[in-house]
Amino acid sequence: MTEHGDVVVIGAASTAFGEFFHLGFGDLARAATAEALADAGLGLDAVDAAWLGTAFAYTYSDEGNAGTSLAEPLGLRGRPVTRVAAYCASGIDATRQAVAALRGRTCDVALVVGAEKMRDVGPRGSLVMQHVDRGHPLLSKGRTAPGIFGIVAERYRSVYGEVRPAMTAVARKNHAYGARNPRAHFRSEVSENQVESAPRLAGEIGLLDACPTTDGAAALVLVRAEDARGKRSATVSGIAMSNDLGYFTANTSPRFDMLGFESTRNAATAAYRQAGIDDPAGQLDVVELHDCFTITEIVNYEDLGLCDRGEGRDMVLSGATGDGGTIPVNTSGGLKACGHPIGATGVRMIVDICDQVWDRAGPRQVPGASRGLAHALGGPGSLACVAVISDPARPDDGTSR
Repeated sequence: MTEHGDVVVIGAASTAFGEFFHLGFGDLARAATAEALADAGLGLDAVDAAWLGTAFAYTYSDEGNAGTSLAEPLGLRGRPVTRVAAYCASGIDATRQAVAALRGRTCDVALVVGAEKMRDVGPRGSLVMQHVDRGHPLLSKGRTAPGIFGIVAERYRSVYGEVRPAMTAVARKNHAYGARNPRAHFRSEVSENQVESAPRLAGEIGLLDACPTTDGAAALVLVRAEDARGKRSATVSGIAMSNDLGYFTANTSPRFDMLGFESTRNAATAAYRQAGIDDPAGQLDVVELHDCFTITEIVNYEDLGLCDRGEGRDMVLSGATGDGGTIPVNTSGGLKACGHPIGATGVRMIVDICDQVWDRAGPRQVPGASRGLAHALGGPGSLACVAVISDPARPDDGTSR
């Protein structure tokens, strides 16, 4: 039970993720919205307010820089549409704000759309290049996401021991799931040799340790539980955001030990408290977490309390997070294989958890799944969002599937 009254998802949908040069931002947003509304059994006229999660509108185009970028293509003029930007956590944070509005009774039917169009810009205009060019010409050299997470991998190895086999296992697991996901950007498995012989980007981070930049959109329709009687639904049992250090200080502060992210730990603690979870590994059935790089998935196991610190590498190598494991992780393929259209990713994660709870994940279905978690890390590491999604019929007795 949530602290402020139950809010539920009644419609959830995602476009395929990939390269869509023939589609615009509005096309993707419309497609995801239409499918989510059909899933909910509602028309667009039922929507009172909408939230748009998109992170880097000015990097790729001027689309997504305000709520009008959603209001215009959907025909929502005259209704409030709020653009939410929280780096890679934009989608879950947009959902958090919609949940707050429903709890506060400022709307009755909320639409959340996450969308990003990233493949239309060449390498010289890309997100990585803009971050390198934006800062000091010397200090910004190498200050890219691969560079930062390369340091995390090296730090992890130096403290806990060899981590390369575990990183390879994450890549292989997530590509195996992605191969079964018709919405995934990459739908092929990878071998151990392919992962470990791939060109290196930074330290231990190789090409197949990194997620792709992607085009895509996802959408949710949410209402209060009292208004969902007779409809299939999934309860937002807990949802929280935590800010930590700033974007340009997160990776240089002595508070950052390069072994995990305090923002994730804080957001998870808050979401677990709302959802009545005190044993995440025992009370969650399935998890979608932020795997922008393979090492990120490993440290996120630890920050989310799925295992103790230093045990993430053993967790993936044991098979616990794969098919038939005790807590399958990233059954969508994760960012690694499903792709990472930044503003859409968090919404897509919740869509995938709903699919699991509603027993419609097809060949990726976790048998008996009735409670799952979605986690997005942004900044990198300066903020995080966590959402717990449950079957309303699930007994609140602390048991797992």
